[in-house]
Order: sequence, then C-alpha cells, then structure tokens
Amino acid sequence: INAEYMGDELFVTSKLWNTCHARDHVRQACERTLSDLQLEYLDLYLIHWPVPLEFVPFDEEYPAEWINATADPPGMRLAKVPIRETWEAMEGLVDAGLARHIGVSNFNCLAVLDLLTYARIQPAVNQIEIHPYFTQPEAVRFLQSQNIVVTAYSVLGASSYVEMGMATPSESALDDVVITGIAKQHGKTAAQVILRWALQRGIVVIPKTKSVDRLKQNLAVDDFSLDVAEVDAINNLNKNRRFCDIAFFTDQMGCFTPVFH
Repeated sequence: INAEYMGDELFVTSKLWNTCHARDHVRQACERTLSDLQLEYLDLYLIHWPVPLEFVPFDEEYPAEWINATADPPGMRLAKVPIRETWEAMEGLVDAGLARHIGVSNFNCLAVLDLLTYARIQPAVNQIEIHPYFTQPEAVRFLQSQNIVVTAYSVLGASSYVEMGMATPSESALDDVVITGIAKQHGKTAAQVILRWALQRGIVVIPKTKSVDRLKQNLAVDDFSLDVAEVDAINNLNKNRRFCDIAFFTDQMGCFTPVFH
C-alpha cells in the first residue's frame, strides 16, 4: 500500500489470527502484517476470534489456518491463552504506535463485558455477523451503549456461505420479497437497501464484491433513506440465522468450539 494514501484516503484494518494470541506473538504478528503491507501502522487491529490456538512459527506455515498442517498429526489445537493476555499485548501495539485503534471480532456480549473490566484501552470496534435474517438487536444496543462501534460482516447474507455448505440459495436476503419490494419503491438494488438499513441503525458495513459495478452501487447509498416502517419491516425478517457458525466448522475439524453458546 502506498503510504501517501494513508490518513484521509484509506483506513486500513487487519486482524490478529488465532495462533498468535500469546503475549510474545501479538507484536510479531502485527509487525509481519505491517511488513507485508509495507506500512508503518494500522488504523485498526482486531482480535479475529476469541479462540486461541497453538502457535505455528511463520517459517513453517504462513498464514496459519484453523488446522495446523505442520503438526503430527495435523489438526486444530486449542491453546491456554487468556483473552486478557492477548488484549494487554494489543494495548502495547497502540503504545508502540503500530496500531491507532484496537478492537475485537466475533465477541459476544459476555466476552465484551469481561474485557471491559480490565481493558486499559477500550475496544474501538466489535465486528460481528449482522444481516436481515440475523439482526442482533440486543448486541447492537449493548455495544453502542458502551461506545463500541458495531461493524457488520456478511451484511448481505448467505451468498458466500452457500458453497461452504453453511447456507442454501433460498436463504438469500437479496431475493426476499420484502427487501426487493422496498428496493423497487426507491429505484435501488436489494443490496443498497440492506446497506442503507444497517447504516440507519448506526452500523458500519463492509460488503465484499469482486465487481467494480457492484462496488460503485454499494457506495451509492447516501442519496436515499428508509422510513420507519421500512426499517421495521426489514427488522422483522430476523430469523436468528447465523451463517458464520464456528460450532459447525470447528466440529468438522474435530475440535468443537461453540463460542457463541
């Protein structure tokens, strides 16, 4: 990344992977990311999951995955590292000027409550799954009450999970008649309506796309607004349907870890 675009032009976020939760590995992981990106600092650095795994040296496997392919036998292996140790090392990154802000991802309210009891630097962000079929009103309300920014991943719903067997095509909110009906009323796409719905809830959105046209559409959501009835109609689509279910995929790896339960 060209440093001249940092500041007002770009806001760079990265995440600490599960194998680097130990105090001595947090800075090592951050510095490797900065080296990869050719940057001096990150705007935001997040703990990716509240799931510490055994460390994998970078010269053996990088980036590491859920499964430690270098182990004998290969497998997913939990590590005994408290989140407090990880967070204190994250705070050290701010002190060292390597990260301007730090936060978490996939933390439930109980995990955030615990973190707040000892955090010297409060988490700036919690990045969690939110979409019309998984609206998470309680989590959003709690996080915002603590001045923690809520960032929604998978905000457009099921599409990226279908090929992984974690969702079906029929679960796409982009095809929901309520959303397509609202989109037609505003002359917008279903995706634009969903993004606008999240933004009006005070949620940051990070939709993914490989299409330049869709990227432009995703950015064009400031020239209309949804009324209260439309927001409520989308809220009422909630099915508490989590697509990024860690219990599902860790079970497939032989190390069942249902951190949301």
